[in-house]
Amino acid sequence: MDGHVEALTKYVTQFVDQLVYSGVKNVVISPGSRSTPLAMAFAEHKGIKHWMNLDERSASFFALGMAKEMEEPVALVCTSGTAAANYLPAIVEAHYSRVPIVVLTADRPHELREVGAPQAIDQTNMYGKYVKWFQDMALPSVELTAYVRRQAARAVEESTGGHAGPVHLNFPFREPLIPDFTLEGIWRGTKSLFLEHRKEVCSQMRSN
Repeated sequence: MDGHVEALTKYVTQFVDQLVYSGVKNVVISPGSRSTPLAMAFAEHKGIKHWMNLDERSASFFALGMAKEMEEPVALVCTSGTAAANYLPAIVEAHYSRVPIVVLTADRPHELREVGAPQAIDQTNMYGKYVKWFQDMALPSVELTAYVRRQAARAVEESTGGHAGPVHLNFPFREPLIPDFTLEGIWRGTKSLFLEHRKEVCSQMRSN
């Protein structure tokens, strides 16, 4: 097992799992290369409904409307670069309307920042005062399970506590970006849906 892939898998699955455990039931995803780990982890988790919207501006207002109507936090995922800038109008409205949105942006790893790498912009505190809390996340590591769970739990708490509003977490990911959902113990007390599905298929093949 590649150490990087194992670390990446456990990092994103534990984060997503804690978001769900903390009460996030819906996520709106605008697909992109750098956000692949988060997008796949959300799609894999059976406890959250994922909505796909290719246009980030439309996706952000869709998430805003959903969070406002349901009066509960909604997660929002996009890739790195200018994709994240398209969230700003909806985030400003969420700020003034006190709507809880958990904004999750993927980013280049730290060594590829400010060196002219393509699709790399400064995403640190990019929404300024319009988010209640910002966290530039650590790079994935197998030792950071407790850390990512704390950040996920705090994200929901900050977005919903007091005057509700948006929060922003920025995730630096190194390549390769594809998690391995066949690993054991990557969800809270359960196996992955991928592994369960594979076993179900194998059982069906044996019975045919």
